[in-house]
Amino acid sequence: MKTDKLYNDPELAQFYDLENEWSPACAFLLKLADNARSVLDIGCGTGLLAARIAMDGTKRVVGADPAQPMLDIAKQREGGDQVTWVLSDAATLNLNEKFDLIVLSGHAFQVFLTAEAQLALLKTIERHLEVGGQFIFDSRNPKIKEWQEWNPQESGRTIEHPEFGTINSWNDYSFDPQAMVVEYGTYYEVIADGRVYSSKSRIAFPSQEQIAALVAQTKLHVNHWFGDWQGNPYHEDAVEIIPFGSLKAEL
Repeated sequence: MKTDKLYNDPELAQFYDLENEWSPACAFLLKLADNARSVLDIGCGTGLLAARIAMDGTKRVVGADPAQPMLDIAKQREGGDQVTWVLSDAATLNLNEKFDLIVLSGHAFQVFLTAEAQLALLKTIERHLEVGGQFIFDSRNPKIKEWQEWNPQESGRTIEHPEFGTINSWNDYSFDPQAMVVEYGTYYEVIADGRVYSSKSRIAFPSQEQIAALVAQTKLHVNHWFGDWQGNPYHEDAVEIIPFGSLKAEL
């Protein structure tokens, strides 16, 4: 998988937590982890969720991510010393152990741009999931066309950096309707001196039907399809596609 500068460049990774704070998804997943003895957070990023899950000291928590700068931040956060951090691409991850709960949040599923790559990721989940365990991940619903809001006018925002002060940030995008892939730019302009940090990223927008077809090629089974992080059922106008499931029962 091609390296994404947004996460692999330390100068850009430093902005991640300023725009990705504790969210309804984090709260949902933290509660879901209550009864798990072991948790694998695939695509853990800067470790906000994994570290919080580990802080009660009763679980084995592993956070895996392909970007070293993100893991460097994760190791320094509160609770980070209670997590085992692994540098690995999700599709090739092989820890030779199984987990009660596997999570993939923050729409990390979408960085896998092809059906082949997405299936490899699902096989990783299958390989690491304990019998009786649960998995959950999220993907934006392409029917909502959220990317249309990622233009400089609608996406413009101001954030405060602890060292640089006020930052103007915005996005732009291009859309490939055949591949259902969006390439989006992320820009951070330091007001004090005019410096601009930028990157280009690509993410896929598979449909719920396509995700279901991929899951059907594995030993995974979706028990519930959620449409948001409040646990409401998926419907065609839902913002999120959230499969929540387990391993198929052996006959």
